Amino acid sequence: QVQLVESGGGLVQAGGSLSLSCAASGGTFRYYAMGWFRQAPGKEREFVAAIDMTAVSTWHADSVKGRFTISRDNAPNTVYLQMNSLKPEDTAVYYCAAAPIISRVVDRYNYWGQGTQVTVSS
Repeated sequence: QVQLVESGGGLVQAGGSLSLSCAASGGTFRYYAMGWFRQAPGKEREFVAAIDMTAVSTWHADSVKGRFTISRDNAPNTVYLQMNSLKPEDTAVYYCAAAPIISRVVDRYNYWGQGTQVTVSS
């Protein structure tokens, strides 16, 4: 069983930056691929970025490519999402999740954090 706790969300002006962190405990973090997803009010949860267990492969959604970067540190069991050049449409609750293999699909992820709110003002 893996527990995930996100942090780093907040309110930022358009064009600004935020760095999200997700701390994992209770399982073997290095054996999981990790993903970031987001969900805006009234919308479905959508893929943002993912990283495989070795950090060799990273995927980013087209909407964030060139602005967001996912990374991980297997000691201390943390995955990060650096968000630059933020836009109002990036406003959402951001979730980290763990899966046995890297994926863009919500249902492939077994464990989820509680989410952290990111609000970008125009």
